[in-house]
Amino acid sequence: MRSCLSALLALPLVALPLLAGGPQVGQPAPAFTLTDTQGRTLTLEALKGKVVVLEWTNPGCPFVVRHYGAGSLQALQAQAQAMGAVWITVNSTNPDHKDFLPAPALQAKLGQWKTAAAHVALDAEGTVGKAYEAKTTPHLFVIDAQGKVAYMGGVDDDPRGTKADRIPHVAQALEALKVGKPLAVTTTAPYGCSVKYR
Repeated sequence: MRSCLSALLALPLVALPLLAGGPQVGQPAPAFTLTDTQGRTLTLEALKGKVVVLEWTNPGCPFVVRHYGAGSLQALQAQAQAMGAVWITVNSTNPDHKDFLPAPALQAKLGQWKTAAAHVALDAEGTVGKAYEAKTTPHLFVIDAQGKVAYMGGVDDDPRGTKADRIPHVAQALEALKVGKPLAVTTTAPYGCSVKYR
């Protein structure tokens, strides 16, 4: 874990604002079709009526390694599962990049990290990632049961994992949706490694 933290501190931090034209909070989320690592087809339309979380990942990114090493993403996945939400972990890394993992290897890696995601999906062409303007790994989008974007941004407000008083943005978004309250924070700047699009 110490070596992971050292690697994180040495990395240039990518924290990018969201640009107009992509998904908008309170508006219908971009439609998507994904195939998970088990060969199942996933569409937003078929998931209507459920809260959906999209988590962009790359197991070669130290920020992703840090979150999974600390158990923070697994805890969020379990929180989502407990409220009946569907968590989809999406990898948009292009097949020519050194970090690319084919479906069996990606599933095995996340399984090793004890993921609690309902689905792990490849987006090798980057079609879904670009539709959502996913910038970093991790980058998260929470879609409400009506199919509208409720939250998009970082896991929390702690890019380096050193804050004792970090704000757990995704956890708070899920809790608000669970009890039917308005979200206090709907958009934050994502942080992590850039998505390795083709």
